Amino acid sequence: MRRTVALVIFGWATAVGTAGIAYLTLGSEWIPITIGVVLCLAFAVALLLLHRAVWLTVLSSVPALFVLVGAVQYAPEAALELRGVRENVVIVADSAAGTSSNDHRFTLRAKNGTELEEKLGYRGDVWVPKVGDRLDVIRDPESEVPMEQADEVDAAERMGGLIAGTVGWTLIAVLAGWRGHVRRRRGKGESLLLQLAY
Repeated sequence: MRRTVALVIFGWATAVGTAGIAYLTLGSEWIPITIGVVLCLAFAVALLLLHRAVWLTVLSSVPALFVLVGAVQYAPEAALELRGVRENVVIVADSAAGTSSNDHRFTLRAKNGTELEEKLGYRGDVWVPKVGDRLDVIRDPESEVPMEQADEVDAAERMGGLIAGTVGWTLIAVLAGWRGHVRRRRGKGESLLLQLAY
């Protein structure tokens, strides 16, 4: 029981700690990603060592993904929601125009006619905005967080994913603890039967 409780606490600490590190290191996503991956692997190893449940350990990778993505993405989106400046802009240039690259960097012009120094990054080839399109963006006045399209900034959704992953870990840890408890009781029962038989 104590090992299961310790594992649950470690899972919640991993989620909170990774999110906190992401907030403290805004603009350097590789730091919380690296720490988050290490902590998620540590949770999986602890689950395996404590309860010897390989299939539950593999299953724990699903909520681990929710924890990692939620924790890393929550901090910058929360920062944009808290202090970000919303602007309506028009795309005037695309760095990937005329190339086969899917890595777009859009040059934007504000309503007052000035071009923004910061470029809007977009990676992909589906629903790519085009030169001349108008967008609502949110940019960080402190330039610590990259600019994003306003309709893609949703800190509450990221927090929801983080909580869902953590709850998933909790359920898996409790299930693994119950499984270990049942196996130990069954093993003691079988041992007692063997002793009585002899």
